[in-house]
Amino acid sequence: MYVAGQKEMQQMDQYTMEKIGLPGVVLMENAGAKVVEEILASSPCQNPKVVVLAGGGNNGGDGFVIARRLFDLGWEPQLCLLVEPDRIKGDAKCHLNVYLNRGLPVLHFHENNLGKLRDELNRADIIIDAMLGTGVHGAVREPFNHVISMVNEFAGRKLVIAVDIPSGVESDDGKVEGVAVKATKTITFVFPKKGFFLNDGPKYVGEWKVVDISVPPSIAEELGLSLHRLVTESLVKDSIPVRPKYGHKGTFGHALVVGGSRQFVGAPIFTAKAALHSGAGLVTLAIPESIYPMAAALHPESLFLPLPEKDGHFSDSALEEVSSRLHQFDSVAVGPGISRFPAGEEWMKSFITSLTGQPIVVDADALYLLRNGLKAMREYKGPVIFTPHPGEMAILLNKSVKEVEENRIEIARSFAEEYQVFLLLKGHRSIIAAPDGEVFINPHGHDALGKGGSGDVLTGLIVSFLAQGAPPINALVSASYLHARAGEEKARILSHYGVMPLDIIEGVKDLLNQLFIR
Repeated sequence: MYVAGQKEMQQMDQYTMEKIGLPGVVLMENAGAKVVEEILASSPCQNPKVVVLAGGGNNGGDGFVIARRLFDLGWEPQLCLLVEPDRIKGDAKCHLNVYLNRGLPVLHFHENNLGKLRDELNRADIIIDAMLGTGVHGAVREPFNHVISMVNEFAGRKLVIAVDIPSGVESDDGKVEGVAVKATKTITFVFPKKGFFLNDGPKYVGEWKVVDISVPPSIAEELGLSLHRLVTESLVKDSIPVRPKYGHKGTFGHALVVGGSRQFVGAPIFTAKAALHSGAGLVTLAIPESIYPMAAALHPESLFLPLPEKDGHFSDSALEEVSSRLHQFDSVAVGPGISRFPAGEEWMKSFITSLTGQPIVVDADALYLLRNGLKAMREYKGPVIFTPHPGEMAILLNKSVKEVEENRIEIARSFAEEYQVFLLLKGHRSIIAAPDGEVFINPHGHDALGKGGSGDVLTGLIVSFLAQGAPPINALVSASYLHARAGEEKARILSHYGVMPLDIIEGVKDLLNQLFIR
């Protein structure tokens, strides 16, 4: 499934009307009909009172269709028009005329009688937001800002359904200046909008669903649109490495995890556990020798490569020992628990140089240690995967976290292209970018994952799928999805407060079982 912005949707609508020959009034009729279907499926009670808030653009036109069709079902919706009728043009004007020619009632509201509108909203069971749609740029103007504020007073107590996108949310970047409707559910057309997953968007869209209004999704390819892709279950099922029934441990790859330090013992263990539990045949943990006894006791399933250390960190002689073994491994993860140390930058540079071209996942403080050597990563012979959280991304770019978070897609895409790496920018709605400019958005995950060790589990999943032969983008898509969904599912049982890294691993096993029941 693709994700689109306002411009792309306009191009697709235009193509449908001009090239395919389906008029805009028909698309609007289809849109309203599909929203009505969802209203029926979501209704909190029999014979609910519905208030339809309609603006003057195409979003308002959808609202006119919705109100008319609800009347045809025997309901008595209240259509509230928030603009003067003479401001309504085009397809929306056509549907308003159809509504009025039917003799159906409409309440006209403006700034001077918003108190009456509050009474209508207070009596409503369902509020339909058909006010502004995808055309919002900047702060919402009068009277819509006041109306939106009133709607939000009832958020959580009423079923609020947004048509296409909550009013006040910018469809391209999810930014909200001032106010936006806090929807219970958003019914959107053709593709989800980029703003659902960026900046403020996730706070407002609620549950979302894509419905078909007869604009063929294939138009995106016919027009050559460069759309981002959404990570879905079907995509993940096709991306996870096929597991032969008669395979053995050698079949499923050997992953190396390099990390740990005196103060961070658990991180590389979480990575190794996640790798084994997601299918890697063998995992070797290369860790400072002083923490080997503890690590071996905590995770005896791993193989171990205890390395010389200095002051709790890898020493120069550790490089000599690990370098002679690197050819044995199908994939490498470096960084979990490695921490920062005086000789760390030079150590990391030498380690990368010693690798033999296998896929490498760079995470945690290994990213910090490579921050001044990014250009050299373009010369690496194999795939390079970076997995920064926003703070680490800010350090890599010498920007603020705020700058990173405000422009996540473009930050990830441009970094991946410039340094020719695969990038997974973690956070609420993770972004995956490939060196060729392809971008994926993971729509899953929430605060249950916000705990130390969660990212180490994700690294383990990635290095595991790489060891099993998955292409880098497939490994990132699969690992990101499973990690996020496992957190969501475990939160249902353990609460959003109580999910721990090992719980995520258990959740991943459950999901893999569901995806691949034989």
